[in-house]
Amino acid sequence: DATAMTQHAQALVLNCGTLSPDSVEAMLAAGQAANENKIPVILDPVAVGTTPFRTEMILSILHKVKCTVIRGNSSEMGFLAGKGERPRGVDAAPDDDIDSAELDRERSQLAIELAKKYSTVSAVTGQRDYVSDGKRVARIDNGHPLLPAVTGTGCMATSVIAAWTAAAEDPFLAALGALAAYGVAAEIAANKANGPGTFQAHLFDAVYNLNAEQLKDKLKISVMEV
Repeated sequence: DATAMTQHAQALVLNCGTLSPDSVEAMLAAGQAANENKIPVILDPVAVGTTPFRTEMILSILHKVKCTVIRGNSSEMGFLAGKGERPRGVDAAPDDDIDSAELDRERSQLAIELAKKYSTVSAVTGQRDYVSDGKRVARIDNGHPLLPAVTGTGCMATSVIAAWTAAAEDPFLAALGALAAYGVAAEIAANKANGPGTFQAHLFDAVYNLNAEQLKDKLKISVMEV
């Protein structure tokens, strides 16, 4: 069923939040069907490195499926890049609240290295987001501190990337635009929220209602050639 359903999709998200042998088998079948039909595949390697089973399954997916975009927090992406970082939570990394030039360089380089290693677009999300295709790297300063306070916002970001990738020819620009727009939506939602609970509801509404006029003056993006 996964193979047949994938053929009707414009993009495929492989979210590794809840893994079992059966779900991995289905993801592999769907991912390979997407590759055969030139459908973009977006991988969310949730908590890779935390357990042997989870790590083995996610690495198996990466080996057997060509992923168009990989999105994760810095600890997840650092593990995939071979940095030896010990993965932490699914939506927040241990030093996401650190604002420094050194951290900025590290995250940019991480995005570049991972993109080259897997011949993909890598999206490292956190306090700032970094996107690279190995030739270009972009930093996105949109977003809000309430995002990591709500479980599932990282998974939602992955789905937004998939929607943009389905509609764009360049997956680098798609991932960049998706995360910037998602960050703007988070800023709009935070202005209306009283805390994490109401923020979640307002975030859904902000993503749904987002338009070009709202984005025009709010985007905070810098792009560099590698």
